[in-house]
Amino acid sequence: MSITGFAAPWWFLLLLAVIAVAAGYVVSQRVRRKRTLRFANLELLEKVAPRSQGWIRHVPAVLIVLSLLVLTVALAGPTAEQKVPRNRATVMLVVDVSLSMEATDVAPNRLKAAQDAATDFAEKLTPGVNLGLISFAGTATVLVAPTTDRRGVVNGIKNLKLAQSTATGEGIFAALQSIESFSAVVGGVDGPPPARIVLMSDGKQTVPEDLYAPRGAYTASQAAKQAQIPISSISFGTSHGTVEIEGKTVGVEVDDQSLKEVAKLSGGEFYKAATAEEIKRVYADLGEQIGYELKNTDASRPWVIVGTLLLMIAAGGALFLGQRLP
Repeated sequence: MSITGFAAPWWFLLLLAVIAVAAGYVVSQRVRRKRTLRFANLELLEKVAPRSQGWIRHVPAVLIVLSLLVLTVALAGPTAEQKVPRNRATVMLVVDVSLSMEATDVAPNRLKAAQDAATDFAEKLTPGVNLGLISFAGTATVLVAPTTDRRGVVNGIKNLKLAQSTATGEGIFAALQSIESFSAVVGGVDGPPPARIVLMSDGKQTVPEDLYAPRGAYTASQAAKQAQIPISSISFGTSHGTVEIEGKTVGVEVDDQSLKEVAKLSGGEFYKAATAEEIKRVYADLGEQIGYELKNTDASRPWVIVGTLLLMIAAGGALFLGQRLP
């Protein structure tokens, strides 16, 4: 753990006192030696005096000085950057349920693999994060409003149903509206909690065809940018996926480019997943990013422990060596 700063650095003024203690000890030892040499009968002293303990007799004093140094650092309140669970945030999980999600290029099919990964994501997400669920095909449906109760989200994921068309923009706009409504209720003195949209899709937007249309995906992404709600887009599937529609085999290649642009326009990140394992890893990474944040937290405890132990060892050493405390 590296120290990133101190909460009360003015406590370091005590180092002057520590330096004074160390200097006082050195001076007292020199004065004591001079007095011994001045008034003692050296011949008699060599016969009756016990053998000197040498440098080892100074160990307790050195340990005391070290303990004072360490305890001074503890009093200054060292802080360290640590990963801590978020206690307030809003996440909308937006899942594509267009017919292309029935493709079996990802076993057993894209939808089932996505459901398994999303369920794991929901169950493991930090309890303090409010999670909502939206599905979209030709239209968008808010299945679960943001909540810390994961049961509704998990049940909603398990019951996702396929439908025709892909209206990516509608899914994003529905997520923005849900976040806005939720933030208006829970926003207090600290303002609304930070929010993010996790968008998972496997195909190109078909409704409307123009991504920059008023209800298009790019327009929705720009609205998310203005609302300071980044979109983490996940492109799920391969370039050789196919589905059967009305007896015809139709290719359903993933559209990485549009999903990259969605993430870019919103200020978010793009992820590519071509297998069930990759989609699980993506959701796991997102769970770490969303569920935790880096904060400067108190790191004085180890310094207090070390300083106290040094002081105790110094006291024990002084009693053992000199039958008295230094």
